[in-house]
Order: sequence, then C-alpha cells, then structure tokens
Amino acid sequence: MNKYLDHLEEIIITFLIGAATIIIFVAVAHRYLSGLPIPGMQDRLLSINMSWAQELCIYMFVWMAKFGAAYGVRTGIHVGVDVLVNRLPDTWRKKCVMLAITGGALFTGIIGTLGVKFVWENGLHYAAFSKLGMNVTDLIEGPITPDLEWPTWIIYSAVPLGSFLMSFRFVQTGWVFFRTGELPRHDHTHVEGVEEEKVVDDTEALEEFETHKFEKPAMDGGAK
Repeated sequence: MNKYLDHLEEIIITFLIGAATIIIFVAVAHRYLSGLPIPGMQDRLLSINMSWAQELCIYMFVWMAKFGAAYGVRTGIHVGVDVLVNRLPDTWRKKCVMLAITGGALFTGIIGTLGVKFVWENGLHYAAFSKLGMNVTDLIEGPITPDLEWPTWIIYSAVPLGSFLMSFRFVQTGWVFFRTGELPRHDHTHVEGVEEEKVVDDTEALEEFETHKFEKPAMDGGAK
C-alpha cells in the first residue's frame, strides 16, 4: 500500500497523460478523415460527435497540474534552501526550513479546505443529498460543463484533492527533515528505471591517460 501511496502522483499523472494523448489523437484523426470525400465513411464519421474531446483534455491538464504540484513537493522541486539560509548556523537553518515547510503545509491545507467548501456549494451537496434520498427542494443543483454536460463540482474537485495531497507531502517532507536533517533533492538528469552508469573521476582518468602516454613501449629482444 505504501508503495502505491509513494507514487500516487505518478500513477494519476501517467494515466491522465496517456488518456489525453489517445483522446487528442482520435479527435485529430476523426477531424482529418471526416474531410475526405469517401462515400459511406464520411457520413458515418460526421455523425460521430467529438466536440467534447477538447474540453475533456483541458480538464485533464488541470488535474495534472494540481497533482503535479504535489509531486513537486515530494521530489524536492518546490522545497529548497537558498544561499542565505545555507549560511546560517545549523540550528537556525533547521528552524527556517521547518518554518517554510510548515507554512507550505498550512497554506495548501487552507486552500484544500476552501476548495471543499466551494465544491460542496457548487453542487456536491445536491448530488449527495439526492443519492441519500434526502429533501433537495431548497438546494441548487449546480452548473454543468458546456460539452460534456458533467457537473462542474467533479472538475473542481481537483482543487481540494490536489491541495490536501500537497499538504500531506509537505508534512512528510517536514517529518523526514526533522528526523534526518535532509531535504528531498530533484535530479533533472535522473530517469526512473534507468540504472546510472559509474562515472570515472576526471582527475583519475587524466592521470591514467598521462601514464600510458609517456610509458615507453617494450622493445623486442631487448634491442636498443
């Protein structure tokens, strides 16, 4: 379970990117093939409505952005120490970093709470009460999206979900830093699943090259 939780952002983002890529490809192919005057096929393709594809992909990218922010906290993209803090004594440096992490956790937690309130009032309360068979006479059903005609509270749910996950990652980062004094570091050159090759130190390589360069070759039979 912890394995999936530690990579929750990658799972969600990978799924959204893959789904959005497929949808965009199908929509572009549909638009191109619909313009070809092929008897039978053209009329059939024109009868298929793909106007919702662009709207759905936009919503997917919004969700990717929210969960990508949480991924940034977990991998150290958003958490860093500047030059001034690094020059402070260890005690003060630790306090400053913990203050920054705590501020990040509180801020994203507040955004998530406000997001829950907004989603609830935007139609979630109507959907929940209707599902439970409660009286919804005085409740507003909430708006729907233009093409997909989905309740907008489903789309806006990315705000509380992504913000709470981001806040949780801040808490995780703060706890690890409190125990070990280390912050997550993001290596832009590292690719997941690819083993890093052993890098030979430049100084050692240069010394070895110079040694072989000036080494005299052995003469056959000891002849001079």
